[in-house]
Amino acid sequence: MAKKIKDKDGKIYVEVKPWYKRLWVWILAIVVIVLIVGIASGNGSDDDKSSSSSSSSKSSSTVVTHASAQERAALRSAETYAHDMNMSKQGIYDQLTSDAGDKFKAKDAQYAVNHVHANWNKNALASAKSYQKDQDMSTEEIRDQLTSQDGDQFTQQQADYAINHLPK
Repeated sequence: MAKKIKDKDGKIYVEVKPWYKRLWVWILAIVVIVLIVGIASGNGSDDDKSSSSSSSSKSSSTVVTHASAQERAALRSAETYAHDMNMSKQGIYDQLTSDAGDKFKAKDAQYAVNHVHANWNKNALASAKSYQKDQDMSTEEIRDQLTSQDGDQFTQQQADYAINHLPK
């Protein structure tokens, strides 16, 4: 706020702060600096995001850095399928390579499923809970759906884990 000053003649003057002392200038400067830092470090943000979505070692982010653009794209898709859709490793590979899916080359899809960080037991359990709750399936029906080649394609061990940890 401007300060009013009276001189000895009774005239009122308004003292205005210099531009560099105004609050909006500093706020704008901070926003610009944050944007510049964000853009400068944003080049690797997709890789950092996919590797930070689980507790991973530094070596996995090094692997992602050396991957081709198609491998990185396949890995980002694989991370989404694993974390958001609770898919199995084989299910993700099939989705990535499918003509009705992502249409990645087999080598790019294989890279993705080899480097995706997922807890496959947790994914199997999430799928099993959904089948139990939403479709009223028996435990044997759930096991068959989880392991079926036409279903979720989890391993037998992952399906067993899911069945053993379902709410009773």
